[in-house]
Amino acid sequence: MTTGGSRLDPWVDSYAARANAMRASEIRALFAVASRPEVVSLAGGMPYVQALPVEMLTATAQRLLVERGPVALQYGSGQGDVTLREQILDVVGEVGVTAHPDDIVVTTGSQMALDLVTRVFCDPGDVVIVEAPSYVGALGVFRAFECEVIHVAMDDEGLVPQALQEALDQAAAAGKRVKLIYTIPSFHNPAGVTQGPERRAEILSIAQSAGVLLLEDDPYGLLGFEGEPPRAIRADDAEGVIYLGSFSKTIASGLRVGWAIAPHGVREKLVLASEAAVLCPSNYAQMTVSEYLATQPWREQIKTFREVYRERRDALLESLQALMPEGTTWTIPAGGFYSWLTLPEGLDATAMLPRAVANLVAYVPGTGFYVDGQGRQNLRLSYCYPEPDRIREGVRRLAAVIEGELELVETFGTSHVLNRVTGSSVPAPDLA
Repeated sequence: MTTGGSRLDPWVDSYAARANAMRASEIRALFAVASRPEVVSLAGGMPYVQALPVEMLTATAQRLLVERGPVALQYGSGQGDVTLREQILDVVGEVGVTAHPDDIVVTTGSQMALDLVTRVFCDPGDVVIVEAPSYVGALGVFRAFECEVIHVAMDDEGLVPQALQEALDQAAAAGKRVKLIYTIPSFHNPAGVTQGPERRAEILSIAQSAGVLLLEDDPYGLLGFEGEPPRAIRADDAEGVIYLGSFSKTIASGLRVGWAIAPHGVREKLVLASEAAVLCPSNYAQMTVSEYLATQPWREQIKTFREVYRERRDALLESLQALMPEGTTWTIPAGGFYSWLTLPEGLDATAMLPRAVANLVAYVPGTGFYVDGQGRQNLRLSYCYPEPDRIREGVRRLAAVIEGELELVETFGTSHVLNRVTGSSVPAPDLA
């Protein structure tokens, strides 16, 4: 494309082939709209950091700078601060994981850990098996490294073992190399479901038999609403599972501190990849987290977060039950941030989004959580950030939008409603 005689992007012919697979996520595009104060956003999964005691965090940061400032503000280890790695073992012990500090690589959020693992294992064309739906950030990483992403069906207990086995068999029959099985077993993003112990054992057994590495992403594992945290898959296999975690949900996302726990040989490769990418993760952020863990009742703070999110989850579920039209279904999360909603037959969440935004409510269309166009009848609702009354108002607005869509289908037919994906008298929101 040219503008005024010059190309819109003069470097387009110089990009690497893998750049063609990079695309903006629907979630990021929504933030410009969803951040408007008049819009009730049930879209972004922002942690409710207001539940943290600000005075405590201020004192922690001040004490760190006064007592250890020259170290905190300096370069650090490519593998991460050893004291923090030891403390991470206390955190993951809550889900049954045991390891050695040398098994841990600290990263700039677990998103970086996803990037490093994919960088180390995947060549273009290699297969990564993921759930259907799956975390949009992981899909972006896999596509950026030119992986073939294969979705595997889920049910109310997460990844379906039989479907996983069939996907592995089909890939093997086609001569494809499956490098990773990526799963979020606890309080799934976006589906909101959780694998039970027997399901986890079966999935692990299938991965072991196939000789495929299991990539377990567990950012929400400590944020369950009932009973003890689910036991991590990594707790039962130290060699066949890479375990990813993050302090984004249990302390604060702005600190950008996550980790990978990996088998020894893999850990060495991850450290080298990390050093090539960022030299070292932020010493200041790591030491802030370490000081917090050493001096504050972090387990009690996690309990506070659980109660905050449980109250919001309950507000969402009660409102959905009271207000949603017949034919609408949704998952009932036992923890985490999300519920996955299925619209009545004939409705399309992507086509409906402009009407929703016009009615001052935002969500994420389900297609953002697939690489193959699935999910048009689905949407993700996030309850972690808005106040309970705000959630109730958002559901009321959303229910009215769905009712309006159903009336359009009844009057004009499904094809008329679906045509609004590409053209509509309802103005689309500015998602730039």
